[in-house]
Amino acid sequence: MNRPAEPLLTAQGLVKEFPVRGGVLGRSLGKIQAVRQVDLQIYPGETLGLVGESGSGKSTLARLLLQLIPYEAGEVWFQGTRLTGLSFGEMIQHRRAMQMIFQDPADSLNSRMTLGQILAEPLEIQGRLGQAAREEKIRSLLPLVGLGPEILHRYPHEFSGGQRQRIGIARALTLDPKLILADEPVSSLDVSIQAQILNLLKDLQQKLGLSFLFIAHDIHVIFFISHRMMVMYLGEVVEAGSKDQLRQGAKHPYTQALLAAVPKLDPAQRHHFSEIQGEIPSLLDPPGGCRFHPRCPKAEERCRMEPPLLRELAPGHKVACHLAN
Repeated sequence: MNRPAEPLLTAQGLVKEFPVRGGVLGRSLGKIQAVRQVDLQIYPGETLGLVGESGSGKSTLARLLLQLIPYEAGEVWFQGTRLTGLSFGEMIQHRRAMQMIFQDPADSLNSRMTLGQILAEPLEIQGRLGQAAREEKIRSLLPLVGLGPEILHRYPHEFSGGQRQRIGIARALTLDPKLILADEPVSSLDVSIQAQILNLLKDLQQKLGLSFLFIAHDIHVIFFISHRMMVMYLGEVVEAGSKDQLRQGAKHPYTQALLAAVPKLDPAQRHHFSEIQGEIPSLLDPPGGCRFHPRCPKAEERCRMEPPLLRELAPGHKVACHLAN
């Protein structure tokens, strides 16, 4: 895709820590650094894919970008406005253009509300449109996500998982956003339904000019949906680039391990990378040096002692690994 000159959203040096307390007196046991010095840019009309194991900080990063939780350091800019430090009231107008699709539609939809009430709620909160105009807006959204107006009086439990996720997508579209943060929106769905939802999101992007931050733990879902991608491990970005750069020339051992973990029936398409070993370490006591070194088959003494910098190996392709070249 032809990239516009100015990004829609920019984040610089984001850091998020969560205090950990325990015991009868609730004494401090330390801090979990869930996000550590993360930079990113999302351009109009593009999808940035974010991939990594559970516990890598992907969902926390999405909430930082929406200013849903505070952060210790860093800045976020959206449509030329610095969001960092804005009050709740000041953020309301910006959240109209920044919406979220959640992983489990069953949990994100109010079981006591009908579909019509669920879709009308964002418009009511933002004080936009009268009742007649809201109803017209809602009815215009349903065909976009493959649903019909006859279901407006039904409740979430009456829908399948795929239909509930379409409702979640429709709710995200009610305020005409520019950016949608999709937090693993297909991981709880059957494979055939996953393909339908992914194709729906791509169609909506073309029709409405949307930008996406798409989060997943399946790297091949990221390859399908994204233009560029970032790989996170223990709160850090370890590799970033276009999907073709990472699909054809992944340099970080963690990215290579994610590729090797996905089975392929065709031997010609199988990657000859080492599979990932062991479990993800605790963020309360992360490894020194390169955080991936305890699980890395290529680790050297330098990896155990010195944290690698995220450096550019080729235009747009960045890797945080001492051994990458």
